[in-house]
Amino acid sequence: MRARGSDEYEAIVELIPDDFSNPADSLTEIRAKFDFVHGQPVGDGVSVEETPDGLWIRPDGTTDDRVVLFAHSGGFVTSTAAMCAFWAAIAARECGLAVFVVDYSLAPEARFPTQLDELAEAHEALLAAGHDPARMVFMGDSCGGGMAVALMVRQRDAGRPLPAAFVGFGGWYDLDATGVDSVTNEDPFVDPEWLRLRARDYVGADGDPAHPLASVVNADLSRLPPMLLQTGEVDPCLPGARRLADLAGPTAELDVVPAVAQGFQGMGTHIPEVAAAWRTTRDWIDRLVPPVPS
Repeated sequence: MRARGSDEYEAIVELIPDDFSNPADSLTEIRAKFDFVHGQPVGDGVSVEETPDGLWIRPDGTTDDRVVLFAHSGGFVTSTAAMCAFWAAIAARECGLAVFVVDYSLAPEARFPTQLDELAEAHEALLAAGHDPARMVFMGDSCGGGMAVALMVRQRDAGRPLPAAFVGFGGWYDLDATGVDSVTNEDPFVDPEWLRLRARDYVGADGDPAHPLASVVNADLSRLPPMLLQTGEVDPCLPGARRLADLAGPTAELDVVPAVAQGFQGMGTHIPEVAAAWRTTRDWIDRLVPPVPS
């Protein structure tokens, strides 16, 4: 029997159809389902600025002293920066950071490493605009988490400045989703076989899901900034997060939240588990990238 979260969390779970991540779904069906889940309002307390490459989400009353490059979720095949703006808005409000959500191209129309090229271009644009890498954080949820780590590996290898920290929310770091049997796979949102199919959409029929920049558990993780890997207890991506934390060593901190599923941090801060997770994230970032005293 699935471990239960708070009443507020369970009320959200009950709204999700049992077949939300049905491996038999067509691309059209997948995108329609994610349109329903990701098409949430941004909410109050932030401003939204559209750019050709993505969206800036800024909390009211803050500056761009600390900025986030955010790689959004959607299984590589769904959602735009605008559709995931609600997620970035939560991060902006809860952490007091200006967040740039990259509007990368979707698979299968665009294949790996196109998305990494676009993330790298966004990072370079932030640096060119004068943003201090020591005051920068990379974030990503689900597939965006894996892509953000791959971006750090790529930029390190290119000799480019890295951010001060990375935060992954239910990050998908192993595209083969190996080790799923080691967790209670009762995630109401994500089916492991669905994940593997989306990985194939991302890398293509002739691609390699084990490529180090696709499955970052196979990458050289040396000399990367500190990483907070925050994952739900029943998330099928948890084994990959554990493996990544082990491989990265003391630079990575694994935060497993009991009973909750993939992407729970985007459900709303009225949920106790969500509010607590964001407090953990904010405190961790503030230690590494302290806010400027007012």
